[in-house]
Amino acid sequence: MGPWPDVRPRCVWGGALQPHFGDRDGLLYHGDIRRGALGGMMTLFERFEVIDVDTHITEPADTWTSRVSRRWGDAIPHVERRDGEDVWVLNGQRWAKPGNTAMAGFDGTLPEGPATYDDMHPAAWNPTARVAFMDEQKIRAQVLYPNIGGFGGGGWLDHGDPAFALECVQAYNNFQIDFASVAPDRLLPIVSLPFWDVEASVVEIERCVGAGHRGINFCNQPEAFGQPNLWDQHWDPIWEAAKDTGVTVNFHIGGGRIGEQITTGLELGFRANFARISSLLFVDNLRCISNLIHGGVCHRFPDVRFVSVESGVGMIPGALEAFDWQWRNGGVVREHPEYDLLPSEYFRRQIYGCFWYERDSITSALLAYPDNMMFETDFPHPTCQHPGPQTPAVEPAHYAESALISLPDEVLRKVLVSTAAELYGVAV
Repeated sequence: MGPWPDVRPRCVWGGALQPHFGDRDGLLYHGDIRRGALGGMMTLFERFEVIDVDTHITEPADTWTSRVSRRWGDAIPHVERRDGEDVWVLNGQRWAKPGNTAMAGFDGTLPEGPATYDDMHPAAWNPTARVAFMDEQKIRAQVLYPNIGGFGGGGWLDHGDPAFALECVQAYNNFQIDFASVAPDRLLPIVSLPFWDVEASVVEIERCVGAGHRGINFCNQPEAFGQPNLWDQHWDPIWEAAKDTGVTVNFHIGGGRIGEQITTGLELGFRANFARISSLLFVDNLRCISNLIHGGVCHRFPDVRFVSVESGVGMIPGALEAFDWQWRNGGVVREHPEYDLLPSEYFRRQIYGCFWYERDSITSALLAYPDNMMFETDFPHPTCQHPGPQTPAVEPAHYAESALISLPDEVLRKVLVSTAAELYGVAV
């Protein structure tokens, strides 16, 4: 789908153009808030150069067909039009529907979704449209994550030869470089890893960081794919590579076998089960944080920064309080006298969380850990801040005005800009 045409973003649902996203909860329309229409006062998104630390690219149809060796034939992921829908196909089998990853503005909820690329918001897959949309939304930069192959990359292991899986991961990383080349100071790719091969992963980290990737995307549940747990020293070369290259290690929710999680419980109804799993994925990342702390990874690698992506932050203070209590009450330092910090102190030193929807718990969480929390939108996913008519979501600027406005400027600057700028190398 490259070279990238100059496509202006539009909101598409059901194939028809609609006004941009509209009003929610009595807030101003998008066009009004963008002009600072709060009695002449500047909005938070006008005052700060906001960095969005979790977005996704709905991979264009030629992502792998133009970058993977033809020797793999029909195994190469490609898009076919079947029964009026664009679908990803491998070895003749339907694999995924790209429209389900591009729900921004769509009039419906999963399992419904845009039928074709033409029905999606073009900023989901087109970098020129993405940058224009970011300008519209007043977003300075966005961190970019995948869809196909899984949020942690493990999905490739289910499709044949490990050499094929490695080539698909490398092709995706090359695609990200091409996508980000439209605005390399604003579109921030993250390295996907063939984590089942540690040596190849280290090579890929060094290659991609040298080409402009801003962080590492690592599987939050490698044990789901028959690999060692995160605390195992098997992974130490990965953490060493992160330290040596100076980039973050990012754990996106759903990095395990998310497909199996979603299909377990379908007797509840698809939507009820999807809401259940989507919420419990946050807990999986709390387990990931615990594995890093209790397993001694943070102690052994004090200079490596870890990010829990799309897991929310409201649960984190309570989890850390529990970690500290059980740590002290259970006498962990008697067993590990080398552990010189409490779990909450390890977190404060080198672990970060991301938020986008929370209201009831957001103020206390951000005030408790102002240096460790960052803003995201999850564009253009089903749970993102770019709502369709059937969701309660509001656009990012609206959310910030209603949920964050009471916070002091020092905290706002950290959670909206400066922490992400430092972690992902963005000049602001």
